[in-house]
Amino acid sequence: MTNEPRFNDLFDQWAEDYDHAVSGGHPEYIEVFEGYADILKTVVESLSLPKGSVVMEFGVGTGNLSRLLLAAGYRVIGIEPSAAMREKAKSKLPDLELYEGHFLHVPDGLPPVDGIVSTYAFHHLTDDEKDRALRDFARRLRPGGRIVFADTVFRDEATKRAMQQEAEERGFHELALDLKREYYPVVERLESAFRQAGLTVCLKQLNRYVWLMVAEQRGGNPG
Repeated sequence: MTNEPRFNDLFDQWAEDYDHAVSGGHPEYIEVFEGYADILKTVVESLSLPKGSVVMEFGVGTGNLSRLLLAAGYRVIGIEPSAAMREKAKSKLPDLELYEGHFLHVPDGLPPVDGIVSTYAFHHLTDDEKDRALRDFARRLRPGGRIVFADTVFRDEATKRAMQQEAEERGFHELALDLKREYYPVVERLESAFRQAGLTVCLKQLNRYVWLMVAEQRGGNPG
């Protein structure tokens, strides 16, 4: 991945309708976004950090998770590659500290953080890029810090293929294309990536597609 992230044009186009889609307005993605509000709430609750902690959010989108993080008393440093998404987020949250960047390109000069969060975004990275990103995140975390992601993950490759086939059989052509072109991980490979970055991780399935990942430096207890 270069400094120009993949799928940026897609998200520039999707910015206007994103909030409609996550609230169930896109028939093909209803199951992907099932329980969306509760998923965001779970990410915030799983941070379990003191008020005033510094939290870096990757893939801010239109600012839905950012709003909850700010309401919980965190200092939020938002990283978002899409100009249209940044504009939407700033219109909702004018005081949000928001930067252009992505998982593999963090602006210089930002402080170490207590937490790193992301929802519905980590799958834009290949497996190797996920490895690189997690190693970088582990270096950015202060002692006792925590990483909390929620994203589409599959239990294994067979499940992934079956979900792709199901989408095609249901006539969900946009979803089927999405499942094929993106880099959705399987549980075993994802757990390995966290371990290699020196992190312990616990995974929990939240809906048919989305899993919660809670990680911290090895020796901690992310449960």
